Amino acid sequence: MTYQDCVVAATVKLETARQLLETEIRSYPAPVAGCDVQFNHLVGMRGSVSEALAALERPRFVPTPRTLEPPDDAS
Repeated sequence: MTYQDCVVAATVKLETARQLLETEIRSYPAPVAGCDVQFNHLVGMRGSVSEALAALERPRFVPTPRTLEPPDDAS
């Protein structure tokens, strides 16, 4: 197994988790805004999973002696 295989597997698992969270959030009984801890937790987890997926897809700048700063077009 390669690291690429692991990244693909992690992406698949995170996508599955995001879909399951979406389904659970959609089927959740109408919460009282700001008062339902479990609902708020689900929404928070959905955000965390989405951020993890975005981090796996986003290129990471690694400084070198020749390139200490990322190019202007990279964020």
